[in-house]
Amino acid sequence: MQDEIINRVANSVLEVFDLEDYYPKGNRVQIDISQWLLEGFLLKEKDFREHLQRHDWTQYQDQYVAISCSTDAIVPAWASILVTLHLTPFAKKIVNGTFEDLETALYQEILHAIDYTIYQNKPVIIKGCSKKPVPMSAYVLAAQYLQPFAKSIMYGEACSAVPLYKKK
Repeated sequence: MQDEIINRVANSVLEVFDLEDYYPKGNRVQIDISQWLLEGFLLKEKDFREHLQRHDWTQYQDQYVAISCSTDAIVPAWASILVTLHLTPFAKKIVNGTFEDLETALYQEILHAIDYTIYQNKPVIIKGCSKKPVPMSAYVLAAQYLQPFAKSIMYGEACSAVPLYKKK
């Protein structure tokens, strides 16, 4: 007689909090302001405004956009704001910064809107492996939101979780 293999993880009360489940669908693009600077470094206001007027902003329709400058140019704050105003009618979300800054901003909105009461007094594991670009800041934020509700918080996979918190 063979012993039946029992999946104790599937039968446990352990709740898995997978940040990938909340990853918003949609294209992410980065706009590099240096493309509109003289030799990538000098912002000449008149030329900069003309470049923005000629740019096809419709290509960013329903996309998530990060605005940055890849050179060491000193760019006045109003430049990113002006780019944002051109993008606003088209983009889903705009941030000043990198792709990671963009993902962080998206997760801040998403994680803030979740009802965490379903994790009340339950052991929770924040799933560690991700195929999508989930920023570390999202894991940190998720732990903060889960702590008031969860009985315990672990990180990783159910077979090899690292304990992080246990309610007293």
